[in-house]
Amino acid sequence: MSYTTIQINVHTRAELNKLRNALNQTYDQVLLTLLDIVPQGDDEGRYTDEFKASLIRGMADIKHGRTSSMSEIKDKLGIK
Repeated sequence: MSYTTIQINVHTRAELNKLRNALNQTYDQVLLTLLDIVPQGDDEGRYTDEFKASLIRGMADIKHGRTSSMSEIKDKLGIK
């Protein structure tokens, strides 16, 4: 198996450490576990990689309050 090096923030590494099941669990195993959480598809078929990435971004937007209410959207579009 080949490996690569990635740069992550010290805070990110600390957060990944919290997700480890055991001290000997690798970061690769933690990341693979996180990737398993991403839905692969539904009754209509498998999701594209782009769609899966947009789902993750959307969930992050909701978590961090980067959303608009329906009334705000209606106001922007001029809908009553």
